[in-house]
Amino acid sequence: MTELRSAQWYSGGDRDSYIHRAWMRRGLPASALGGRPQIAIANTASDLTPCNSHLDEVATSVKQGVWEAGGTPLNLPVLSLGETQVRPTAMLWRNLAAMATEEMLRANPIDGVVLLGGCDKTIPALLMAAASVDLPAVVVPGGPMLTGHFRGAPLGCGTDVWRLSEEVRAGTLSREDFLTSESSMIRSKGHCNTMGTASTMACVAEALGMTIPGIAGTPAPDSRLLEKAHEAGRLAVDLIRQERRPSTVMTRSSFLNAIVVLAAIGGSTNAVVHLLAIAGRLGVELTLDDFDRTGSGVPLLVDLQPSGRHLMDDLHRAGGLLAVLREVRDLLSPEAMTVTGRPLVDHLDDARIWDEAVIRPRTAPLLPDAGIAVLRGNLAPDGAVIKPAAASPDLLRHRGRAVVFESIEDLHARLDSPDLDVDETCVLVLRGCGPKGYPGMPEVGNMPLPAKVLAKGVRDMVRISDARMSGTAYGTVVLHTAPEAAAGGPLALVRTGDMIVLDVPARRLDLEVPEEELLTRRGSEASAAAYASPSSGWERLYVDHVQQANRGADLDFLVGRRGDQVARESH
Repeated sequence: MTELRSAQWYSGGDRDSYIHRAWMRRGLPASALGGRPQIAIANTASDLTPCNSHLDEVATSVKQGVWEAGGTPLNLPVLSLGETQVRPTAMLWRNLAAMATEEMLRANPIDGVVLLGGCDKTIPALLMAAASVDLPAVVVPGGPMLTGHFRGAPLGCGTDVWRLSEEVRAGTLSREDFLTSESSMIRSKGHCNTMGTASTMACVAEALGMTIPGIAGTPAPDSRLLEKAHEAGRLAVDLIRQERRPSTVMTRSSFLNAIVVLAAIGGSTNAVVHLLAIAGRLGVELTLDDFDRTGSGVPLLVDLQPSGRHLMDDLHRAGGLLAVLREVRDLLSPEAMTVTGRPLVDHLDDARIWDEAVIRPRTAPLLPDAGIAVLRGNLAPDGAVIKPAAASPDLLRHRGRAVVFESIEDLHARLDSPDLDVDETCVLVLRGCGPKGYPGMPEVGNMPLPAKVLAKGVRDMVRISDARMSGTAYGTVVLHTAPEAAAGGPLALVRTGDMIVLDVPARRLDLEVPEEELLTRRGSEASAAAYASPSSGWERLYVDHVQQANRGADLDFLVGRRGDQVARESH
């Protein structure tokens, strides 16, 4: 091991090193700062991020492991984003959280870091930060909650909220019963218990090699999570001794493994923008086409909401992610490494499926082809995505009349109007909800269906937007349409009454309007500034520099790896 980075602060007998040591001692022996790896615990615990509120307890176990391995643990609270709490959308601050965490890791006397995240944007932001600063790092996911039940039936956090709320709007469930179920939805600490974005990103972090294998999906209340957290603390010290950094773990092969896993688990479409952003920080070449090329033909093996029936504690009981990976072992890169120093595939020999109703064997998949589909056409020249596993099979090929909403506010104002000219064959189009247009690219792509359609018993329609959707959501929903309307994309040119053709097997999304007419419309199109024009603050910086969804929606000046060196001495 080369000289510890923290020695730049603590070694020597001059005034500056004296000050650094003195302020940090506070009862610690001199040995805690001399020659011991300094391990930051980047902790997203917050009472306003309920999914992560238990991470202080997890951090305690990490600390014990760090001490045991000969390091010094240091709690580092970092910006925390509660998906259900912050307005207008947590995605507006993912890049800010990544930037702030990166800067604090670089600025402090840190040799390595344990990344504690759970709620949707926290693990992506932490991985983006770790990739850019490239200090030895390991992820400890906070884990899903236990399954709650209402009147004897299990409740999937998020997915059942969407389902039950639509039943209320359809008149098949009373509002009183709907509200009564509220106290049963969240049974314990932890994040959503469906295969939403939080669970997906925990699994993706493991597929990237950035966790101790076998930890993803461990329920938050399970004592084995604390055991793994302790082990992660020990591992963090070893990572420094072995000089194993995120850039040596998260290679292109690791990202391709993550895409295979994303398909096999029926993971969230949000993983697409997060993986693209993380790869951009590392300088790893990854494009939308890789998701289609690598994910195509990968079977869906996990029968979990929103693509199936079960929930995350069922997955853990049935064998967990390693059992899933063993079934698709032949599709995984044998070279892709993990933070353990061993390839991911080397951790699969002992994995077993213990409940084939939850984890299907390769010979009997839930779906034979479950990868995220990337669509292109004159409506999405830079791509759009759809999750076929969560869509209605009969709508994967569809031609329908567009019903256009200019904003989410316009949607809410007109959706249930008796005067809205809409039926189940139409295609709902929502624009102004991309990275620039909202700003922040909110999870509003899974638009609720019009009341008059719900009244017919219809529960799905084709929906297209430049927004995202919650990983807990479902339906035939086309997302991340790029370029977005606010960036001059063709979505801005659609008019109510236009015919739209969706052909998922052919990977096409097209507007049946002559090119000459589109040119005329473009000439009369309002300025993109009509969508979002904040005058100052973070939103101004964000709108000026955010990239489109097909590039991960990161800020252009944050792309790339900047390393851990500090340019100037401290004074």
